[in-house]
Amino acid sequence: MEQQVKRKHGVYVEDILIAYQTLKDVVYHTPLQKNELLSERYDCHVYFKREDLQVVRSFKIRGAYYRMKSLCEEEKKNGVVCASAGNHAQGVAYSCRVLGVHGKIYMPSTTPRQKVSQVQFFGREFVDIILVGDTFDDSYEQAIVCAKKEQRTFIHPFDDEAVIAGQGTVGVEILNDCEEPIDYVFASIGGGGLISGVGTYIKSISPTTKLIGIEPEGAPSMKKSFEAKEVVTLNGIDPFVDGAAVKRVGEKTFTLAKEIVDDIVVVPEGKVCTTILQLYNENAIVVEPAGALPVAALDLYKEHIRGKTVVCIISGGNNDIGRMQEIKERSMIYEGLQHYFIVNFPQRAGALREFLDEVLGPTDDITLFEYTKKNNKDSGPALVGIELKCREDYGPLVERMKKKGFPFMEVNKDSSLFHLLI
Repeated sequence: MEQQVKRKHGVYVEDILIAYQTLKDVVYHTPLQKNELLSERYDCHVYFKREDLQVVRSFKIRGAYYRMKSLCEEEKKNGVVCASAGNHAQGVAYSCRVLGVHGKIYMPSTTPRQKVSQVQFFGREFVDIILVGDTFDDSYEQAIVCAKKEQRTFIHPFDDEAVIAGQGTVGVEILNDCEEPIDYVFASIGGGGLISGVGTYIKSISPTTKLIGIEPEGAPSMKKSFEAKEVVTLNGIDPFVDGAAVKRVGEKTFTLAKEIVDDIVVVPEGKVCTTILQLYNENAIVVEPAGALPVAALDLYKEHIRGKTVVCIISGGNNDIGRMQEIKERSMIYEGLQHYFIVNFPQRAGALREFLDEVLGPTDDITLFEYTKKNNKDSGPALVGIELKCREDYGPLVERMKKKGFPFMEVNKDSSLFHLLI
């Protein structure tokens, strides 16, 4: 059965081992570290595969370099092109400079500035960066046009056998380094290259290991494809988890994944943000949103992993410090600690003072206060942001507003209003 699966999909365990030999002098053999804090929290053995410590701070260098290493002389002369939300772009840029190949890098205009700067740093004079569109898929379309027009080789970020084989070398290192049988491997899913490569190798060597894919709630493209039993294109996605925000997974990766992935877990973006902050505060580990997905999913799988050995692949650490305020905000909202209201203050003297003294709890803080009508501050509605000390303070706060006669609308519960105002 194992041989049939490999031949059917065109990705061989032998390919992954060849890729491993090719890459061993180019990429870092990243550490597999036991995390004592999470092991104790979940009553199991949790290991981190630290691809955030990779050459370009993500696993993407593996697939990009291995694919580009196979270019013929004419292909090298014509150059390459790729589309990426950041990490694949860095891998291609690094490979361009090392191999002396010119590359055009198409990236969404929403890509964090830190990732754009890193692409330029790694590629230098060997790359041109073109920012276009709002999502990876927008950039992908433009990159394909460029490839045809300029006869450049398109380096796919995930749906390519050589790229999948390169990413699979993460699995080789995991099994080589872990001294105990592995019960679960948790890996992020964007286009599916990482989980397809790692899964192909691990399932062949350790078939009892369960492979759990993790997707952000705002872009569950592989889960939806699994449910439809074919690759589907999502109408829209939340680009926040930029390393995994893909409208459409690969045909090759889907075909592989449906054979080897045991389950797909969808994690809310707010939960991802909470995990990013916890990893930094508790472990001094800086991860990007996609890199935090596997750790965020542990909460949702805690009953299954008790007493087991679990490996979480920390896929990348390219996080822009400028995003930390947004990350904190999303985390606070998800945890039920940050709430926004439109409050209509009654037309009576001292209404605002009454709100502060008798509606706010002793540990509640106002983080935002802005009148929505500048010319009617005495009786006009105001946008009020309130930070709570604990989730349980929310109910009493709302009851006090009702009791004291302050009509309000909860902005958090209206997504359109929230995005408009906040």
